[in-house]
Amino acid sequence: MAIKNIGIITSGGDCGGLNAVIRGIALTAQNRGLKSFIIPNGYAGLYNLVTFDRITELTQDRIEQIDICAAGSEAGNSRVKVSKIQDEHKYERIRDGLKKFNIDALLIAGGDDTGSVVADLSEQGIKCIHIPKTMDLDLMTYSVGGDSTIQRIAEFARDLRTTGRTHNRVIVMEVFGRYAGHTAFRGGVAAGADAVLVPEIPVDFDFLYKFVRDRLFDRIGKSDVHAGTVMIVVAEGLRDASGNELVDPNAPLDSFGHKKLMGAGRYVVKQIEDRIKKDPEIREFMKRTGQFVDGVYEIPEVRELRPGHLVRCGFTTPVDACFGLEVGAGAVHLALEGTFGVTVAGSRNGMVQYMDIKDAIQQRFIDEGDVKVYESLGLCFGRPMDAHVAMKGEKISGRPHRPY
Repeated sequence: MAIKNIGIITSGGDCGGLNAVIRGIALTAQNRGLKSFIIPNGYAGLYNLVTFDRITELTQDRIEQIDICAAGSEAGNSRVKVSKIQDEHKYERIRDGLKKFNIDALLIAGGDDTGSVVADLSEQGIKCIHIPKTMDLDLMTYSVGGDSTIQRIAEFARDLRTTGRTHNRVIVMEVFGRYAGHTAFRGGVAAGADAVLVPEIPVDFDFLYKFVRDRLFDRIGKSDVHAGTVMIVVAEGLRDASGNELVDPNAPLDSFGHKKLMGAGRYVVKQIEDRIKKDPEIREFMKRTGQFVDGVYEIPEVRELRPGHLVRCGFTTPVDACFGLEVGAGAVHLALEGTFGVTVAGSRNGMVQYMDIKDAIQQRFIDEGDVKVYESLGLCFGRPMDAHVAMKGEKISGRPHRPY
């Protein structure tokens, strides 16, 4: 059956690049003689499509209202796992909704959870293509949202130095990323953070404390106004010393069975504070630098901050805008050639690259080899470093390794 009408869905969390995906789909569809329509509010909207009176067609005028530089999604998002909907006729209901509006195929942007639903819908005979989107950067492909989030994290970490230095504080900034630390890693590195703590690398808190203390002592001691700060960026999926997840015990599981991660930053603060209080050198340092006030101000402050959704909102970087347009366009081309049930990976040499969805949504973690590059620069990842790490050269052919 020839594809004439395309439905666009964005699902999961919001982030930069989604509006570029929508615009990339709509413009390509228009240029290929197809119509494209927004199915709002993610899989919730798809399930309820049969009850809608109308859906929005992306005409030329409507396309021009979509700003690819804005984060968020013109199509709206929701976290709904279709297979868990308590309706034995849910797939029939979805098919009826698509039939009502003559939708021939669905192009769906989202992360691993979204991708698993795309695979499920495909197995039910619904024509779908998955477009990779996650600020966590933990899919096998690059995903829209990652670069935008990294830039926000870097900006916040840099900005927080002003308040940290003014008050001689240790700043611990906890950021999103679940169990992969890509955005904390890249954002922290770009901000010039002193330490970056990620789930992939177990933290030796005795080592971390000594590193933080010595760096704080050095900066404040060398300053002619006794001012200094230390910045630590922490990924939310960090585990405690026993390997346990740090979660909000009062929050319910989401529809995909995920616990709400909360407490990594607080945990790191407590580990540092506990050691500060037992450290006999702290009192002398505070006196030596003119900060000590008995019973009032005896130890340096350690503050936790969580920018939360601020790292995924606001704007889209050029990297995500371009990639969003690219994979949006690629999805339309794949639909026209009848290739469904796959994840668009990008384009190269005039060809649209794609993967099997189940391969694409396998979780990708930080490569420890990438970490060693930055450890050789003196950046702390919460473990002892070999100050004389030597990296050997390797000649390659073809396309170089991409940073993400």
